Amino acid sequence: MRKLTYALVLALSLASAAAAQTRGTAARPRPAAARPTPTPAAQTPAQQQAAPARPAQTPAPPAPASVGTIQAEDCGCEPGPLPAVVATVGAIKITPADFSPQTQQQIDQLKREVVEARRNELNLQINSILLEAEARKRGVTTTKLIEDEVVAKTVNPTDADAQAYFNQNKARIEAQAGRNLQFEELKANIVEYLRGERQQERASKFAETLRAAYPVKVNAAHATAPATPAERARVFAVVNGRNITSGDIEDSLRPLVYSAQQRIHQLRTRDLDLRVNDIVLEQEAQKRGVTSRALLEAEVGAKVPVVTETQAQEFFNQNKARLNGEFAQLKYQIIEYLQEQERNKLTAALADRLRKAAGVQTFLIEPAAPVYQIAVDDQPSKGSPSAAVTVVKFTDFQCPSCAQANPILQRLAAEYGDRVRFVVRDFPLPDHANARKAAEAAEAAREQGKYWEYTELLYRNQSALEVDKLKQYATALGLDRARFDAALDGGKFAEKVERDLLDGQKVGVGGTPTIFINGRRADDRTYEGLKALIDSALKAPARD
Repeated sequence: MRKLTYALVLALSLASAAAAQTRGTAARPRPAAARPTPTPAAQTPAQQQAAPARPAQTPAPPAPASVGTIQAEDCGCEPGPLPAVVATVGAIKITPADFSPQTQQQIDQLKREVVEARRNELNLQINSILLEAEARKRGVTTTKLIEDEVVAKTVNPTDADAQAYFNQNKARIEAQAGRNLQFEELKANIVEYLRGERQQERASKFAETLRAAYPVKVNAAHATAPATPAERARVFAVVNGRNITSGDIEDSLRPLVYSAQQRIHQLRTRDLDLRVNDIVLEQEAQKRGVTSRALLEAEVGAKVPVVTETQAQEFFNQNKARLNGEFAQLKYQIIEYLQEQERNKLTAALADRLRKAAGVQTFLIEPAAPVYQIAVDDQPSKGSPSAAVTVVKFTDFQCPSCAQANPILQRLAAEYGDRVRFVVRDFPLPDHANARKAAEAAEAAREQGKYWEYTELLYRNQSALEVDKLKQYATALGLDRARFDAALDGGKFAEKVERDLLDGQKVGVGGTPTIFINGRRADDRTYEGLKALIDSALKAPARD
């Protein structure tokens, strides 16, 4: 359903953009509150096979403006002006003008993507309000509304439809896949692709009815970044009596903007490191009266140790599960790889020595991670609700990494007691077929006071999470089966799981487990890393 919700979002936005172009008016509708982001329905079958979908990816913009216009617009994704000097190497100053054209092109592209996402977001929020309004009018959930108006009214493609598509597009599909393909290999993907196309078409028709049924006033052709805090109050649209402000748009874009800031910082840092390394290498070469190439050969090339067949065999044994082939086939590739690793270590060590001797200083500032307000009401938790520190984990019961993280969090919860509150929220990934129903089952168990015991069973049995198995686990814990089965079969907690998904996407969750400590995302999920972050949060000044 999350994939379908996204398809409806995209279709509504496309329809809105088309309406704006043909009627000269602004755009209109979308569903549910956040941006559900599974595999875009427009992805081709070959792309689906070659690159399995990753959750929570920003969808492609529906109606791109001209590149020149977007490039000239402020992306609102620079945390502040760059320093006039970004690094010094002794008396040599490096300025922003010294960044390579290639790096600047990549940065400009990232900025354009943020600008386009902001433009898109206004349509998405308009669409969301209209879908929610229609769902309330009918007395159903938005999920049920989509099922009734899109799923039920979409004609499913037949095998003959899929075969016709394959025949018409065989050359292009094989070119994308890089090999010859048979229809049976792709039939399921093609059927899913065609179904998504038809659902988008049906969603566009539904969008037209929503546009005609509700008042929409759009005050700007598209959303732009606020130049000052006061500009966050700008009202971009009024939909069914509800304002959409610049602040609403910016809050939704925070994960995307921070991701762009991180990538831009990484690009500049990498470019700067290469430039600094070139300078210190050249300076050292001049001191020795040799060329830079000769210096590298003396300090790196001549010192690279020979990788033996025994070392290659050891590497193969340790990584066999991830390697495609037998050792005899891969031996020389592995030796070459390990040799290059040794070369890189020596190069890095040389650069580090030369940089220290040259007194290198850099002044690029890493962007600050955003702090999110994550709702924890009506969620399974351990610890005191008034604890100074709250840890929120978004989990998927079919995710092996989540199972690995579970005992770490349980250990921390036991150690900190009421000083820290541990909260669990659901984020079933679209490629885990049984994860969503498992999340609903966990809520049904929580209703009977057995959430923690039940989820332990889910983590221990990740390969057996079909509905009949979920019910067996309820029996094993002595739950009231009639009550449990009614909740699971009737989808009693489906909307709660959907709310968790949407809330997770609002704060940039794209995979599991994702852990937040007092609203800050924790990148280190080891016991030691999480403990250090929690201790730091406990020592921090109390939040307002």
